Amino acid sequence: MSVGEEVRTEQAGQQQSLGTAAARNLATTTKSVPQMQEISSRWLLRMLPWVDVQGGTYRVNRRLTYAVGDGRMTFVKTGDRVEIIPAELGELPVLRSFEDDEVLTELASRCRQREIEAGQVIASFGSPADEVYLLAHGRVERVGTGPYGQDESLGVLADGAYFGEQALLGEDTIWEYTARTLTACTVLVLPRDAVEQVAERSDTLREHLRARRAVPGQRTNKYGEKEIDLAAGHSGEPDIPHTFVDYEARPREYELSVAQAVLRIHSRVADLYNQPMNQTEQQIRLTVEALKERQEHELVNNREFGLLHNCEYDQRIQPHDGVPGPDDLDELLSRRRGTRLLLAHPRAIAAFGRELNKRGLVPETIDMGGNRIPTWRGVPIYPCNKIPVTEARTTSIIALRTGEEDQGVIGLRAAGLPDEIEPSLSVRFMGINEQAIIKYLVTAYYSAAVLVPDALGVLENVEIGRWR
Repeated sequence: MSVGEEVRTEQAGQQQSLGTAAARNLATTTKSVPQMQEISSRWLLRMLPWVDVQGGTYRVNRRLTYAVGDGRMTFVKTGDRVEIIPAELGELPVLRSFEDDEVLTELASRCRQREIEAGQVIASFGSPADEVYLLAHGRVERVGTGPYGQDESLGVLADGAYFGEQALLGEDTIWEYTARTLTACTVLVLPRDAVEQVAERSDTLREHLRARRAVPGQRTNKYGEKEIDLAAGHSGEPDIPHTFVDYEARPREYELSVAQAVLRIHSRVADLYNQPMNQTEQQIRLTVEALKERQEHELVNNREFGLLHNCEYDQRIQPHDGVPGPDDLDELLSRRRGTRLLLAHPRAIAAFGRELNKRGLVPETIDMGGNRIPTWRGVPIYPCNKIPVTEARTTSIIALRTGEEDQGVIGLRAAGLPDEIEPSLSVRFMGINEQAIIKYLVTAYYSAAVLVPDALGVLENVEIGRWR
């Protein structure tokens, strides 16, 4: 072939050597193990102290505490109409343990809806208290008088809170603080006169209110626990007080929750396609990862034992300006001793970082397994993407004291299960069916317990979308 013919052949686009597509038939491809985007850092599972539970139930014994009715109200919204669920009125201290549904329904119908603009004063210090306010939506700040006559913030209330409940105790009560709206608010107002009118026709309500107003307050400490009588600083031979420590008659019990899945693998796949990676091992590995993600989600969000739903009302606070600032985290940390860790959505951590940047502050960091974790006041702030972000771009920050010795929050598990691959996590062979499909039962048992109320705190309604 002449030089001219070679040039014409190349120009015609004929292949001159073995192509890569054909060459791959003789080559071994290097492969990765199956990847999974759902896997997260799962700091809560890693940092929570785990306690082995025998019998599947963990009982939390506490000193006797007198319930005072602090709780959250639940409302129903239909269009622009908001109504209180009648049974929720039992959260008011005066109506605690009152269970006449018919009377509660009538009281709920007496609540008047009111829309209040931001910056308005709802109640003034020293004025007669004759109405109870149920906050359906918005934020209200309580302002008192400081020791030198200056205004002093007593905290911010948000959706589901109530205030002015002292109006139902008698006619001579007054407002001990000023309530002022920070945002536009929707409130339901229950006048004392309406309650008295219903009580005139209801013997059960009338007797309940009379009993509540007549019973003197129990002797308690600042945590609501029954007082232990002691003598201190005495001299001579006075009578030493007799006392005992009373316990709750019906302590709370936490039953282990379960997450399960039946993994199915065809025997032909397990027999023939196990090189270079074992198909069964990879299927189990990815299923276990998904199970652990669900486990952490339940520990945060489950309505029975999840952290967000088991935090006491007096341990929930609202950010003063909406965004999570240093002052808000200081207030959160001050509610308990020995806070071990903070959990926040990564976007909440970013919002907190923006507030630090505005003030020219640089948080310290610590090394945790090769990860640089930011801290505030020495308490690490771990990311947790299981904390929900609402449509209004708000979320929560959780503070934990952990461990049994510190009366904190603990994780519960059942170690020693049959076919256990990790504590409280088992993979059981379930046999092969007529279609030659192998089945494995993957099971995880878990729960969480709050030993004393102040072990867990939540900074609620944190705004993460504000940049200025």
